[in-house]
Amino acid sequence: MAIHLTKESKVLVQGVTGSEGMKHTRRMLEAGTDVVGGVNPRKAGRTVVFDVSRSPGSLPGTPRTVPVYGSVAEGMAATGADVSVVFVPPAFARAAVVEAADAGIGLVVVITEGIPVHDTVAFTTYARARGTRIIGPNCPGLISPGHSVAGIIPADITGPGRIGLVSKSGTLTYQLMYELRDTGFSTCVGIGGDPVVGTSHIDCLAAFQDDPDTDLVVLIGEIGGDAEERAAAYIRDHVTKPVVGYIAGFTAPEGRTMGHAGAIVSGSSGTARAKKRALEAASVKVGNTPTETARLVLAALEGAGRRHS
Repeated sequence: MAIHLTKESKVLVQGVTGSEGMKHTRRMLEAGTDVVGGVNPRKAGRTVVFDVSRSPGSLPGTPRTVPVYGSVAEGMAATGADVSVVFVPPAFARAAVVEAADAGIGLVVVITEGIPVHDTVAFTTYARARGTRIIGPNCPGLISPGHSVAGIIPADITGPGRIGLVSKSGTLTYQLMYELRDTGFSTCVGIGGDPVVGTSHIDCLAAFQDDPDTDLVVLIGEIGGDAEERAAAYIRDHVTKPVVGYIAGFTAPEGRTMGHAGAIVSGSSGTARAKKRALEAASVKVGNTPTETARLVLAALEGAGRRHS
C-alpha cells in the first residue's frame, strides 16, 4: 500500500516533449511507472519513443512509445490517467494546472520552480475547489518504491518498506532515502519549499496515519514559516505512529533566504530551534543531522518491535 501514488496509477506528463519532460519521463518509465501519455497542444497526435531498457521486465533495447495528446482531458479520455506531472515553464504552469483540474484529474505533481506566488495561490485554490490534489510546486514529486514514481526522485536509491517520508527539501529526501535504503519506504513525498504549496506536512501525516502499511513517519522541514509548528500540533492531537524529524537550517543567518523561497527567518519566527522545540514537545524525536535522524528512525522501529530486512 502507499499514499497518493500506487502501481495502478496512470500518469500523464504535461510538457513531455521538452528537455526535462523527456529526460524524466524516461526515468519514470524505467522505474516501472505507467506513463500512459503526454500533453502538448502543439504536438498532439505525435508519439515519443523512449529507450527504457532498464525498466522492470523489459528486454535490452526495448522501446516504449508514449502518445502525445492535445489536452489533459483528451489524454484522460483515451487512457484513464489519474495523475499528471507538470514540466512546463513557470509562465505556463498556472494554465497547465487549471487545465488538469478542469479535466477532473485526481493528482497533479508540479515540478516547475520559479512560479510566481500569486499564480500558485490561484491554481492551488482552484484545484482544491475541484477536488484535485496538488503536490508542489518546486518539488521533486513522490515515489512509492518498487511501484511508481511521479517526478524526478531517483528510483534506485532505496527500496520498498514501511517508512513514510514527507519533506520540504528534495536533496534531503534523497539523502534520507539512501540512509534508510536497507529498511525501505512505503511512499516518499517531496512537498516543495515555496511559501505556498498544494500539499502540506499535515496532509501527508494524515494519509500516513491512515495507511496500514506505514509504521513510522519521517518529517523533514526547514527554516521559515510555521508549517512545522502546525505539523507538531497535528501530531500531538492526531498521530499515534512514531514520527522522527529533521529541520534544515540551524546555521542559517537571520533574514537571509536560503535556497527555497520559503526558507527565510524573520526575527524569532521560523527558526530551526523553534521548530525543533515544537516537534519535541509533541514527542517527535529530532535529529541534528540526516545521519543521526536515520539512526533515530532505526531505534524507533526497533523500539516498536519492528523487524526489517
